[in-house]
Amino acid sequence: MSDFINKLYKNQALFYKVFLFVLTSVLIVYLLPKGGKFKYDIPKGKPWQYENLYAPFDFAILKTDEEIAAERQDITRSHIPYYNFNTQTPEKVREDALEEVQNVFPDTTLNVYQTIIDEFVAETVDRIYEFGLLQESERLGPDQLVYLLKGNEASEIAYRRILKQGEIRGYLADEISNEGFSSFRTELLEVFFNSVEPNVTFNNDLTQKELQSKLNNISYTRGIIEQGSRIIAKGEVVEGNKYNILRSLKAEYESQVWSKSNYNWILLGYSVLVALALLMLLLFMRKYRIAIFENNVKVTFIFFNIIFMVMLTTLVVNFNIDYVYVVPLCILPLTLKAFFDARLGLFTHVITVLLLGFIVPNSYEYMFLQIIAGIVTILTVSELYKRANLFISVGQITLVYIIAYFAFTVIQEGDIDDMKPEVFLTFFLGGLATLFVQPLIYVYEKIFGMVSDMSLLELSDTNSRLLKELAEKAPGTFHHSLNVANLAEAAANEINANAMLARVGALYHDIGKMENPTYFTENQTTSVNSHDELSPKESAQIIIEHVIKGIEVAKKNNLPDRVIDFIRTHHGTSTVYYFYKKEKEANENASPEDFRYPGPIPFSKETAILMMCDSVEAASKSLKEPTSVLIDNFVEKIINKQMEEGQFLNSNITFKEIQMVKKILKRKLKNIYHLRIEYPE
Repeated sequence: MSDFINKLYKNQALFYKVFLFVLTSVLIVYLLPKGGKFKYDIPKGKPWQYENLYAPFDFAILKTDEEIAAERQDITRSHIPYYNFNTQTPEKVREDALEEVQNVFPDTTLNVYQTIIDEFVAETVDRIYEFGLLQESERLGPDQLVYLLKGNEASEIAYRRILKQGEIRGYLADEISNEGFSSFRTELLEVFFNSVEPNVTFNNDLTQKELQSKLNNISYTRGIIEQGSRIIAKGEVVEGNKYNILRSLKAEYESQVWSKSNYNWILLGYSVLVALALLMLLLFMRKYRIAIFENNVKVTFIFFNIIFMVMLTTLVVNFNIDYVYVVPLCILPLTLKAFFDARLGLFTHVITVLLLGFIVPNSYEYMFLQIIAGIVTILTVSELYKRANLFISVGQITLVYIIAYFAFTVIQEGDIDDMKPEVFLTFFLGGLATLFVQPLIYVYEKIFGMVSDMSLLELSDTNSRLLKELAEKAPGTFHHSLNVANLAEAAANEINANAMLARVGALYHDIGKMENPTYFTENQTTSVNSHDELSPKESAQIIIEHVIKGIEVAKKNNLPDRVIDFIRTHHGTSTVYYFYKKEKEANENASPEDFRYPGPIPFSKETAILMMCDSVEAASKSLKEPTSVLIDNFVEKIINKQMEEGQFLNSNITFKEIQMVKKILKRKLKNIYHLRIEYPE
């Protein structure tokens, strides 16, 4: 049992990767659509390159979007609106009008003409309200049919038969004139104007309800293709009705409700393909990025980003497929490049795009556009912490999307008439969303404890609190750190290492000297040496302790682990040679282990560069009358000694790169000491 526990403990990192691999695969498969995948590409406007295709089952032909839009427009145009007719208004108006006759006409007139006037008024009111009086302004054509609702009954009439309030004056004038009541025109108009009121209103709710019901009943299919029918022959051009039938077959195939057995097989297929893609990513890291592969936090970070992009794309596709390019997929390579390197960023981006090909329609077009955009992202964004670079890169990414989409449309349609301008807007919005990468990187740094170039830029600010404290307490050390930072940055640039990381590591590598600054020669301003009162062993311990104290100060001030690595490794396992030699003179049996730094030795190119630059810069202060030859020999001697001690064995730096670093250090030191070329006599 104990052996099993020991094996489990030793292989816990491997078990975690297996768990992460399985969990990521399950989550991605869960997010993928579970229908069957149509196995043919449909090349619109091109010859059918496969064998003759026959219908595997009965299916309906889908109408095109244009056909459905035209049908909806026809229904909307021909829809008959509803109007409410108030049946109580005519009776009320008749009574009010007859009362108004008594009030408006003088008694002398009524004594003679009351009967015929009352009859005329009553008959006119009946004619006005035969189809009702509408207050609204004219909104329909005169021949448009409408439904007039009287109670529970609806009658279909022409819209022009409903009297409009704007027409009432002319209508009444004609009626008065035609019936021979012109002599009473003024009085009769006053009677009608004081009593007549609208009784027809537009019933918007019922009209819209009926219209929506008709729109909902639109059939999205036309005709049936029977099983066994030939759909298309090899070599036929995919266009017109052939294209619609193929598109219908694909939609039917991918939307079928599969039996449990078929569903399980589809699930197995998806699982194998997703697992295979993720396995390729793990194998790539194990082969070419072993340091990342062995770091479970970094592997988790990469897999989390893949899941995040798949989930985001799935949500957008489910919401509206037209917005699929709004998803800022180029954030993925940008983020991974900021934390790791361009090659890993691009490889992960390609794997993610391959997985997303299962989700989106027109998968080939989508994958082509996204892979090209990812390559442009990797090639254009060199320094993410410079805002101008990011904006320029976003513009280039958007331009590539537009150009590629234009080319695909021309290939598929044969012209540009069917190009959708709104797609360009989605490219623009996706480009703007890519700018979110900077705050996202900040969030990732806090969650996963990693450091990007943007954080390194902030740390390189010499006005930061910690570096200001170093400048006050140990000004000599601060000046030494600045010189080392300049040397390390130049050397890193020469061998294509991370120059920003090397510079930041150099600025902070000696912060442990703030504890006892006067025990280090660069901070001694008087002739009194603090080591004179100590034994060589005690002096060596104080010197060695600046590494341990530096790590403590760095952790207290929340410096990233990548920066702390420079503090930990900048002396490797070398010895404090001066005090060891001094102890050796007094005691021949002195052990070098008592004077040795605890290590570890450098384990990256950047930390190896710092070790070389730190040793060379510190020792260069001892040169009394430096010459070009003396500096060359001096640099060779120091770095060769470090190589002999095996200080660079774990740092993945080549002999050629070490020679390039030597060359840079020699040139920089000569510039510092203002040496001229030595001409022969």
